[in-house]
Amino acid sequence: MKLGIQGPSGSGKTFSSLLLASGLTNDLKNVAVIDTENGSADLYAHLGAYKVLRLTRPYTPERYITAIETCEKAGMEVIILDSITMEWETLLEIHGQMPGNSFANWSKITPRHNAFIHKILQSPCHIIATIRSKQDYVLSEKNGKYVPEKVGLKGVTREGMDYEFTIMFDLDIKHNASASKDRTGLFMDQPSFVITNGTGKRILKWCDNGVELEKIKQEIKEAQTVETLRDILKRYPDYRMEIEPLCIAEKEAIERVEAINITNEL
Repeated sequence: MKLGIQGPSGSGKTFSSLLLASGLTNDLKNVAVIDTENGSADLYAHLGAYKVLRLTRPYTPERYITAIETCEKAGMEVIILDSITMEWETLLEIHGQMPGNSFANWSKITPRHNAFIHKILQSPCHIIATIRSKQDYVLSEKNGKYVPEKVGLKGVTREGMDYEFTIMFDLDIKHNASASKDRTGLFMDQPSFVITNGTGKRILKWCDNGVELEKIKQEIKEAQTVETLRDILKRYPDYRMEIEPLCIAEKEAIERVEAINITNEL
């Protein structure tokens, strides 16, 4: 699971991340927090014996990558990146100090950021990344003048970063969470809620079911008869929504082959 949590200061990003991690694992001893937030991870030691790896300046992509690899080698199951905002702000600072053409300089910065994203996505660990958010504005025309207008909160990271995660939770100042992106289908279009370790357990169950679902899909592909497809639907009622369209498509393919065979026999 690659999960993002964004929200303003005080919304509970670190605390919520640890609660999610406690649900994703049986023991916080296998959870590591890569901390760039001045020791904020130490405030919740009462939750369990999780590990804290303090990352100091400069917050470059390469240092994040090294920290992630350190946690992986230590056998961690969940890695919390708290936060990844510092990585992007560091790259912006480096870019601003580079001489020459600003546009051309991005060709040197972007690969470094992409390597960081690739490391997150390819890690064998569950990763939870927190992102600071701030008030976003757009320019609106009023009485012939352009004035800034508030349009909600925006994560302080590279544009489109939220697309990299399986789930993106948005926290408000009252600690309520809502999903702005959710490939699992567990939280999308649902009322806002407070994250607990039970939220992490629901996500873990989805991860485990995903392995089972791939096995069922393979059974459907290998089915030779319509009766076999019906039997698969009966055996896996909990997955009916996911597998019924696949069974219908496979049924139609089997029937087309049978029709061709009958025509050839005639």
